[in-house]
Amino acid sequence: MEKVTAPTLIKMKQEGRKITVLTAYSYSMARLLDEAQIPVLLVGDSCGMVEAGSDSTLPVTVDEIIYHTRSVARACKSALVVADMPFMSYEVSAEEAVKNAGRLVKEGGAEAVKLEGGSKKSIEAIEAIVEAGIPVMGHLGLTPQSVLKLGGYKVQGRGDDAGTAMVEEARAVEAAGSFSVVLECVPEALAKRITEELTIPTIGIGAGISCDGQVLVINDILGLDATVRLPKFVKKYAELSEVILKAASDFKEDVESGIFPAKEHSY
Repeated sequence: MEKVTAPTLIKMKQEGRKITVLTAYSYSMARLLDEAQIPVLLVGDSCGMVEAGSDSTLPVTVDEIIYHTRSVARACKSALVVADMPFMSYEVSAEEAVKNAGRLVKEGGAEAVKLEGGSKKSIEAIEAIVEAGIPVMGHLGLTPQSVLKLGGYKVQGRGDDAGTAMVEEARAVEAAGSFSVVLECVPEALAKRITEELTIPTIGIGAGISCDGQVLVINDILGLDATVRLPKFVKKYAELSEVILKAASDFKEDVESGIFPAKEHSY
């Protein structure tokens, strides 16, 4: 598979090819996903929840995203590596946004960054980062970094007024120079309308089938945490928590019974 770049995704939309995106936070997982020819790996601030156990993405820092991005980037031969810009890394000023985006690229090895929202501040940040030569993926709908303002994790864009406002935000995100935009928890009809109006690809998560691509959290599709109540839009493709529990339990039993290490495991 050839190296995927930001322009590759726009070409995929033009050719009617669906875009697959998965999150990744570690070298070993990224290596497997790259081998599976997943075209885009997102180093999401979701790492704060699924990897660090936080209740939201808000505590995640730029340094933490850099650490995870560096690990993922080292593993990728073909996948486009997109790093999330965490809460308060771009809201203060366009200059601050460019500085932090630059760190994600220079120190983390990211090939693009993602930031949330269609507000004036977000648009200014997108424009400045793109002007600095860094590709930007937008993010509209349910924006987890705004969970306090939104009052929880709720579907966004319901109703004519809210839908029209989101269409305008999507147009602004495209006009600012973004190469794609994530639509999270958006009614399917609205996501379809936005997808048809934009020339850049839409990546859905809980936004229906009409988006140009789909993204999910890798921990969710692999069933790595059986205690977590997953959102409606998640489809599990494995139950690895059961596999891991059995492997760990079997190892413990072998150690306690003296079966491991056997002669073949010893020097």
